[in-house]
Formats: sequence, C-alpha cells, structure tokens
Amino acid sequence: MRPDDWYCTQDLTGFLAHAGGFLRSRPDLHTVALTVTEALRTNGLRAYGDEAPVFGVLELDDQVRAAYFCTPPYRLNVTPLTPEEADALAAHLVGLGLTVPGVIAARETAEAFVAAWRRHAGARAAVTQRQRLYRLGNLTAPQPLPAGRARIAGEEDRQQLACWYAEFVEDAGHVTTRDAEAWADSRIAYGGITLWEDEDGTPLSMAGVTPVVAGQVRVAPVYTPAPLRGRGYAGAVTAQVSRAVLTSGVREILLFTDLTNQTSNGLYQRIGYRAVADFTAYDFRGNRAY
Repeated sequence: MRPDDWYCTQDLTGFLAHAGGFLRSRPDLHTVALTVTEALRTNGLRAYGDEAPVFGVLELDDQVRAAYFCTPPYRLNVTPLTPEEADALAAHLVGLGLTVPGVIAARETAEAFVAAWRRHAGARAAVTQRQRLYRLGNLTAPQPLPAGRARIAGEEDRQQLACWYAEFVEDAGHVTTRDAEAWADSRIAYGGITLWEDEDGTPLSMAGVTPVVAGQVRVAPVYTPAPLRGRGYAGAVTAQVSRAVLTSGVREILLFTDLTNQTSNGLYQRIGYRAVADFTAYDFRGNRAY
C-alpha cells in the first residue's frame, strides 16, 4: 500500500459525495464523522474554528476503505484501519506537511497510527482519554426517578446552556474553539437539549442529542453541575431524551463515555446501553512542526 492511495481535500461537498456511502455503511463506528461533517455542511466550514478542516479518503480498487477528517486545532479523527493502512496514512500526512496534534480512533487503529506517526514524524504520544461507545438496546427507565420533570430547552435557557457547555468542556478536558453561546443557539434551534428541572423549574441537569444523520443520533453532552451529582438527574434526563428519540422513529442511539468514570458507565448500562467499541485519544509531543 502506498501513501498515494490516500488523498486529501478541503472540499466538504466532494468528500461527502465520495465517502458518504462508506460513512453511512457503519453509522455506529462513524458517528463522529457523520455528525461533524453534517454540522460543517449546515453551519459552515468555520463551525469548529478559524482554520479550514481537511478530509481524506483511502480508495483501493475503486472502493472507499477508510476516511479521516481534522478540524484544527482538534485531533485527527480516523475510521478503523489496518496497521498497513495506518502506516500509509502517516506517510501521506507527513508528505502533505499537515500538523497533527493528536489522534482519536477505535483503540487498535489509534495504537497503529501512533506507532506509524512515531516512525514517520518522530513524535511521542500520550494517552489523554479512553472512551467506550455504547448503543441503546432495550431502554429501562431508572427507578426511582428523582423529583422533577424533563423539558426541551428553549431560548430562555440560552445562558444556562452556554454556562454548562463551558463547564462540561473544562471538566472533560476537551479542546474547543466553539463559542459557548453559538453552541447553545445551534442546539436550541432544533430542540437538541433536554433539561431535567426541579419542581420549581430550576434546571438541574442536561442531555443533548445530535441531529439525525444516516439514521443515527448520539446523546451528547450529558452534564450535571458537580454539587448536584449523585442524585439521579443524569440518568433521568438521559433516559428521557433516549425515549424521545425512540418515539421519533430513530433506532440507532449512541453515546460515548469516559472509561475512567465508573459511575457513568454503570449508569448507562443500567438504562439499556450496550458496548460497541473502545476508542483512545492521544496527543502528540515533540513532533516537528509540519
């Protein structure tokens, strides 16, 4: 396999025309690529930062085998690869002179790419997060439910959502250039955030869903402020938003968890989510500035 078997483009429309069928063939493993490219398509190529994103496709025998995207300054996100494909991708990216701050992929793919990037770019890597992708099986509402009720967030919740989004990003250790208020506006526009509120109307927790793409949605983010955790609010609002998605006719409901968080992993399993695959995120250190 040659590095030239990969090609790179900044043309989102062309990328989706070429690789869209491949991405839709595994909406679970490709959920992030599907949702991010949809956000870029609907909100513009600057939706995730000031630098234009790049997209890539591996094609062999007139068939798409893999794809990647990178929205600077975020890590490279790549679909599952063999070690040989990962090596060719690393050589391809070095040849393009692209900066690669890190990678996130299914565990085996991430490990193969890290080894290849070390060979081709001389970079050291550090694990920054281990995640598990879950798919909803049979939904089971947590019992007993905490006091309160669920409702869709609206314009009146804009500042609360922006505040919680910023706190979520900080807690999760994510890197983002997205304006918190712009994020809130985009979610409010399609009813993409559900709140669990107290009986007096005070918001206690939130769970979001991505737009439907390729018959799948991903529950994200789920956030409860630290002083309110451990009271069942996250489980209640996640179950409610999952039920609403099922009622809409969507059957592929996914979510990611941090594997170090035993509480959230146990919670999602209790309400019916089942493991699909593990993912690992790495940041690169000491690489040359390509």
